[in-house]
This record gives sequence, C-alpha cells and structure tokens, in this order.
Amino acid sequence: MNLRQIEVFRATMLTGSTADAARLLHVSQPGISRMIGHIELQLGLRLFERGKGRLKPTPEAHALYAEVEHVYRGVRRIDERAQALKSGGGLALRVLASPSTLLEIVPRAVASLSADYPDSMIYLESQLVRDMVRLLAIGEADVGISNLPIDHPLLVSEVVGSWSLSCVFQRGHRFEQETSVSISEIVKERLIAFSPDTPQGRLVAEHYPRTLDTGPRRIEVRSGQVACALAEAGAGVAVVDNLTARAWRKDQLSFRPIKRSPRTQVFRVRNPAFPGSVLEDGLVERIRQGFRAMDRPGQ
Repeated sequence: MNLRQIEVFRATMLTGSTADAARLLHVSQPGISRMIGHIELQLGLRLFERGKGRLKPTPEAHALYAEVEHVYRGVRRIDERAQALKSGGGLALRVLASPSTLLEIVPRAVASLSADYPDSMIYLESQLVRDMVRLLAIGEADVGISNLPIDHPLLVSEVVGSWSLSCVFQRGHRFEQETSVSISEIVKERLIAFSPDTPQGRLVAEHYPRTLDTGPRRIEVRSGQVACALAEAGAGVAVVDNLTARAWRKDQLSFRPIKRSPRTQVFRVRNPAFPGSVLEDGLVERIRQGFRAMDRPGQ
C-alpha cells in the first residue's frame, strides 16, 4: 500500500462510508470506492462488508488499521518535524564574529533570534579574521560577521552595516560639552593609541596621516576594550570604533563621534557550498536592523 491508499483506507475506517470518506478527503465518492476496491484486489483480502450505504470492516481490516495508524502517526511526525524545521525549531547555527561586533550588535540579534526560535541551538564565538576564514572554508561554521573585508575563493561576503570612529574619555572631561570632537582637538590630549598593525590603527593612520602623531602619545594598545578601560581610569583619551564605545558602561566613561569620521563596513561572510537556514537569515536580518537603529539620530 502506498501513502495515498493508506490515507483512503484510514478515512474509510474512520467514517464508515465511502461518501463520508470522500468528504473528509475532499475528493469524489466514486474515486474512494474505486480505491478501496483496488486495495482489496491488490491485497487479496476482503476489507469491508457492503450494505445499506455503510461499510462494515472485516477482522482483517481492523488488524490492518492498527498498522496503518502506526504508519500514519509516523507520517504526521515527519510533517510536524518539517514544519518545525521551516520555523527554525531543532536547527543549530554556529556564528563567528569579530570582537567589536560581539559587544552589542550581535548579542542583541542572537537574544532576539533565540527568543523567537526557543528550540534552536546557537553557538557564538569571537574569532579573528584569519581563523574565521579557515572555519568557514571547511564548513565548521555557518556564518561570520566580520568588521574587515574577506577575499577568499570559497567564501562570499555582503555588507550588513558599518561603523565609524568615536573618541572615548573619562566622565567630566571637557569633550562632554561637545556633540562631536575634531581630530585637531583630540591631539591636544594625552592619547591612548592603537598599535599600527591593528585594524583601528590602520584606519586612523589611513584617514589621519601624521595628525595623531603630533599629540602626546603615552600608551599603545591593541584592543578597543583596553583603550576604553584606560580612558575610564583617566589615562587619556582614545579613538575607538563606535561599536566598542557604545557598548562600554557609561558610569565613568563618555564618548563623542569624531567629526568627518570615515565609515568601515561590516560583512556577513559564508560558504555558498553549504546552504543557509532560516536561522542564519533571521540572525543577519536582526544584525542589519541593529546597525540601522544605531545610525538613527539620538542613538
């Protein structure tokens, strides 16, 4: 018996007539009658006694029905599982992200996604670009959120947002009176600078060549979080990405955008050899929304 025959036989057993079975399945009554006759002929069994518009199941029909119900429940579980997968239930997603995106944008997106798909499993890791590329290329991760462009023959990228530069400083600093700060003012302060080989250091050097070198540089760091911690402690001011500046606690640290700051794009990176899921698309859309919200005035 195929699945269609099982469905017709079960409907006839439940309703007791071919007419009612036809209404249940939204088909014609003659079609049901022909199908029942074909099943009996195929099996070599008499399944129903006909009389007075009703069908009386034989003992063989009752025995067969017990097995059919078992199969039908299995088919229903398959359908329910397919629907759950369609909505993200039971799926897993492994996400790699650049450290600065993990301070606010990505965690909020993951929290929202997890709330909407409570049966899903989401793995989240902070990775440098070189490790992100390796894991995505071999299929050990589903998606990367990178604050640097990635050029790799096995991977594809698309822009999901962008960040700019901000100046962070201890609360009470004179910069708090400004809505934005110029580089010419920043270089008058003690500067917590990034090492030249860091993404932040390269960005600053590219857009403000020689300018920051004129200021009193006393401390050099490789992390935006370290720069914020030092600025909060009063060690000086620092130029950091606004992702890090926004995410830092505000009780002792303030920040202001830098006038005419360059913008750097953030990318979704994936391996097209591995099809994406509803979870991945949902996460990326939430990340896009997070960046759009961050760019609104007053945010």
